[in-house]
Amino acid sequence: MKENSNLDIVKDNQLKEQANAQVNEFSSVSKEDPFRLHYHVMPPVGLLNDPNGFIYFQGKYHLFFQWNPFATDHSLKYWAHVTSTDLFNWEWQPIALAPSDWFDKDGCYSGSAIEHEDKMYLFYTGNVRAQNGERESYQCLAISEDGIDFKKRGPLFTVPDGYTAHFRDPKVWRECDGWYLVIGAQTVEGSGCVLLYRSMDLINWDQVGEISTQDGDEFGYMWECPDFFYLGDKDVLMFSPQGIPAEGFHYQNIYQTGYLVGGLDRDTGGFCHQPFVELDAGFDFYAPQTTKDIKGRRLLFGWMGLPEEDEAYHPTKEYGWVHAMTLPRELSVKDGRLYQQPVEELIALRENEVTREHITIVNERVQVDSGNGKAFELMLDVQSFVGSSFILNLDGNTSLAFDKIENTLTLFRKSIKTNQQESRTISLTNVVDLQLFVDTSSLELFVNQGAFVFTSRLFDVLSKRDCYLEVDGQMNCSIRSWNLRQVTK
Repeated sequence: MKENSNLDIVKDNQLKEQANAQVNEFSSVSKEDPFRLHYHVMPPVGLLNDPNGFIYFQGKYHLFFQWNPFATDHSLKYWAHVTSTDLFNWEWQPIALAPSDWFDKDGCYSGSAIEHEDKMYLFYTGNVRAQNGERESYQCLAISEDGIDFKKRGPLFTVPDGYTAHFRDPKVWRECDGWYLVIGAQTVEGSGCVLLYRSMDLINWDQVGEISTQDGDEFGYMWECPDFFYLGDKDVLMFSPQGIPAEGFHYQNIYQTGYLVGGLDRDTGGFCHQPFVELDAGFDFYAPQTTKDIKGRRLLFGWMGLPEEDEAYHPTKEYGWVHAMTLPRELSVKDGRLYQQPVEELIALRENEVTREHITIVNERVQVDSGNGKAFELMLDVQSFVGSSFILNLDGNTSLAFDKIENTLTLFRKSIKTNQQESRTISLTNVVDLQLFVDTSSLELFVNQGAFVFTSRLFDVLSKRDCYLEVDGQMNCSIRSWNLRQVTK
C-alpha cells in the first residue's frame, strides 16, 4: 500500500477539474427547477445516491455522497463532500474522491469514515471493470489531515474465497480491543450476507466470520450498505437487501432497507437477532448510514431515492439533476424497535407558527393551514379518535388515510411513471401523532414518535398545497404548522 504517484495525482486533479467545470456550467440550470428542494442536501448537477463517510470531525458534520456529476445515471461515481455545524446549513467542499486509479477507475463506491490520531480515514470500495467485462472489487483507504484534502493509500484487501465480486460498502467502527468492519457480500451460491473483519492498525484486516440470518434461510441475493452500531443495550445491523419478494404490505419497493436487533459475537460473526424490520415504509428510501456525534446521538442520513425504480421518469432530470438526501434523523431503540425522529436542530427552520389546540372534529372536513404550502412542517396530535377513518389530504394526489376498521395507515401519491395513484400501507391499530415535513418535492412522515416513517418524493403539485383533514367519526386533536425556511439552492 502506498500513496498516489505523481502521475496518479495529475489524473486525479484532471477528473476533479472536469467535475467542477460541469458544476460551473450547468448548476444554474438546475437552480431553475421548481422542484428544487428548500432544506435537503441535493447535488448541484448530476445524480446523488448513497450517503457515505458520515462523521463528526474537528467541530463539523461531514457528509459525503455518491455523485455522478456528468449524467443523471449510475455510470460513474465520485465522492462529493459537504459540511455543516448545524445539520441544515451545508457547505460544498472540494471533491473528496475521484475514480482516477487502477483500483477505482470505474467508480469510487460507498464506504465510511472514522477519526484516528486526529486524521480522517475514508474506507471505500473501488469498482473496476476488467477487459472481459467482469467486475473487480477492492476495499480502499484514503487519509486526510484536515478532513478536506485526501490522499489515497490504495487497496487494503480484496474478495475472499467463496464470495463474488459483489463485495462492497465497508463500514468501520472502533471498540476497546481494536477496529471492526462490516461489508456487504454475496456468496458464490448467490445469497446475500455481511462479512465481519477485525484489525489492530486499520491497515491489516482479518476476516472474522459471516453474518447471515440466524435461521440460515436465504434472504435476498445481495446485502448492500451495511451499518453496525451499539444502541441502548442492543447491537443493530442495518443493511439494504436486494431480491426480497413482496409479502403482504412488506417489501413493496424494488429493493429494501431494514435492520436486525440482537447480539453479535465479535469473535465468530455469529449474530443472535430478532426478525428483520423495514426501516421505512415509503416509496423512496435506501442505503442509510449512521454516525455517533459529539452529543452522543446516533444520527442517520438516507438516500431519498432508489436505484433503477422509476429513475428515468424523475422530472428533475430535465434540469440536469436527480435525487436528494433525507433529513437527518436521531435513532433510539424501544422494545427492540428502532425509532427515528428529526434532529432537534431542524426547529430553527420554523417560521410563522399556526396553532389550533384541543379542537373537536365530528364527521366533517376542516382546513389545515400549510403556510406557504411548499415547504412546511405539520404536526397532528390525536388525543382521542372514535370512528372508522380519517384522511389528511395534502392536495393533488397525496394523502394519508387511517382506517380504524382495517387497522391500517396508507400513504397515497401520484406515480411519476404511470400518472396513476399508488400506495404504501402499514398495519397500525392507533394513531397518536403524525409529524410531516413537506418540501417542494418530498414528504417525510414520522408516525407515533417515529415508530414508523414514510419517505417519498412528490411531483404532483407546483403551487401552494391546499390541505385538509376529513374525519369519519369524532376526533379530539391539536394541529400545529410552520413554514420552513429555504436554506438550500
